[in-house]
Amino acid sequence: MDLVLNQLVERLKKAYGEGLVSVVLYGSAAAGEHQPKFSDLNVLCVLKEISRRELGASEEVFGWWRERGNPSPLLLTEPEIASSTDCFPMEFTDIRRHHRVLFGKDVASVLEVDGRFYRAQVERELRAMLLRLRQKAAGMISDPDLLRRLLADSISTFCVLFRHALALHGRDVPPARREVIRAAVDHFGIDPAPFEKLLDLRERRVKPRDVEPVALVTAYLRGIALIIDAVDRLEKQEIA
Repeated sequence: MDLVLNQLVERLKKAYGEGLVSVVLYGSAAAGEHQPKFSDLNVLCVLKEISRRELGASEEVFGWWRERGNPSPLLLTEPEIASSTDCFPMEFTDIRRHHRVLFGKDVASVLEVDGRFYRAQVERELRAMLLRLRQKAAGMISDPDLLRRLLADSISTFCVLFRHALALHGRDVPPARREVIRAAVDHFGIDPAPFEKLLDLRERRVKPRDVEPVALVTAYLRGIALIIDAVDRLEKQEIA
């Protein structure tokens, strides 16, 4: 991993020259949870300015990076980072918590995220995910294979959102999914069974035929709703 990251930094330095302010690794790799077969390497690239020249200089480097299975780096200027935390509070909170400076300035440690925007985004993302899950489940409740795949696909995103919900309640939890679920069980009182079973399925610890999705869906949805209610109550506490 370090070898390819060093290669990326050298290519970015060559492409942008003095215009390169910082290169920051974030996400699972920065948090020590990188799994080469399943995880991307997420990189934030901060420039003095972003014009047609910088976009043109990016093309070859970004193509090389994508060929290695990674998403293109995020391109931002330093002023854009400072002014975007209210729009993307979850994302910038994660970057601030877990990042590694590969080159230049540490632009992440000094980020300030307004807790009101953070709470609102966590609740909005949770509610939107729950609504989409209900909509899709309603169309496949009689098809166990489709329903099982739907629930297994959703658990990863919900673990990310649960971690943010826990952070809002003062619990700093590592990004490992099972640790997130254990903390959510402890703090919010959700039933661990459907979440652990779906993680077992996702991690291939059990065979699909051993997971009955219809039996899981009610407790799964109830647990998600409990966490949404807990996040919603924080707003009422702020208002009071």
